[in-house]
Amino acid sequence: MDYSMPGDNFFESMLEQLQKTTAAIPQTQQRMMDISGTAWSDDRMVKVVVGPRGQVVDLEIDPRVFRKPDAAELRSKILNACNAAVQDVREQSQDIMNEHFPPEMRELRNLAGGGTFDEEDPLAEVFRSDAEVYAERKEKKK
Repeated sequence: MDYSMPGDNFFESMLEQLQKTTAAIPQTQQRMMDISGTAWSDDRMVKVVVGPRGQVVDLEIDPRVFRKPDAAELRSKILNACNAAVQDVREQSQDIMNEHFPPEMRELRNLAGGGTFDEEDPLAEVFRSDAEVYAERKEKKK
């Protein structure tokens, strides 16, 4: 094993990367606030659009859905489309954030980019959607 100290070039490179990342924070924040996620139900009868924080900002329901009203089915279509739209936003956010990780940090980039987490990992909680948390709480109450 090589226990020698990294050269000055290494530290200069890391400092330069940190400065670039810091300088890009305002643009990165704006880009993240400009994203939205869109998803459709499998039958294309329900369309959901969510904003950058995952809140529903638009919901379109095809009037044909009401020809054979089924509240449970409509609820399911809406929730599934919402979850897919939120996942879309999460992936876009991670892509934006990953652009600013230095190449030397591949493992961290993979974790932050939606890699799999052990349930014991504290980072796992950060990447869960509200729907996942709500469903878990609802299941515990039964």
